Amino acid sequence: MSKKKNKVRFGLKNAHYAKATFDEDGNVTYAKPVRLPGAVSLSMDPEGENENFYADDIVYFVINNNAGYEGDLELALIPEEFLKDILHEEEDANGVLAENANNTFERFALLFEFTGDAKAIRHVLYCCSASRPSMEGETKEDEKEVQTEELSLIASALANGYVKAKTSTNTSKAVYDSWYDEVYMPPVTPEEDEGDDNTSGGDNTEPNG
Repeated sequence: MSKKKNKVRFGLKNAHYAKATFDEDGNVTYAKPVRLPGAVSLSMDPEGENENFYADDIVYFVINNNAGYEGDLELALIPEEFLKDILHEEEDANGVLAENANNTFERFALLFEFTGDAKAIRHVLYCCSASRPSMEGETKEDEKEVQTEELSLIASALANGYVKAKTSTNTSKAVYDSWYDEVYMPPVTPEEDEGDDNTSGGDNTEPNG
């Protein structure tokens, strides 16, 4: 029996982040994904343009410049856990969060899903960095209006070249159901594994359907 395919997609939910740790060779391991509640919108534009190489009076070769994605994640409110885990805001003994200009930010994987008419499509961006959110506010008038917060994101490639992944019609139930348990990494083939092991930490070796 063929699997039902999505005709349209809409909505955004189940946003998660997973802190990334890199070794000296660029190999990455991820912490367990943590939920980012209140996802309002996500807009990520591709970076890097293809370049044509001309020879014999034709386009002889096309150079693919994949520089990842850049955009914004809008949330109802950025969780304190994210501020501490990724942006390294410091919580003191009095429960006050302080921003320190000497701290460096962590990179992380961003997981989320778009709702489809048949089944949600689950995504992961493997190597994201976030900048400090803006501070905005407006006085309350006759009607209350929710004021959201935004994270400006850059999603780049891992050392193994992977930028992102998403589930498809053929994704196995085991992989689909465990998408938010750990960061999924495509399995390494024997050819890729020889002399260069850039896989994710954990046992993410189950094939994707």
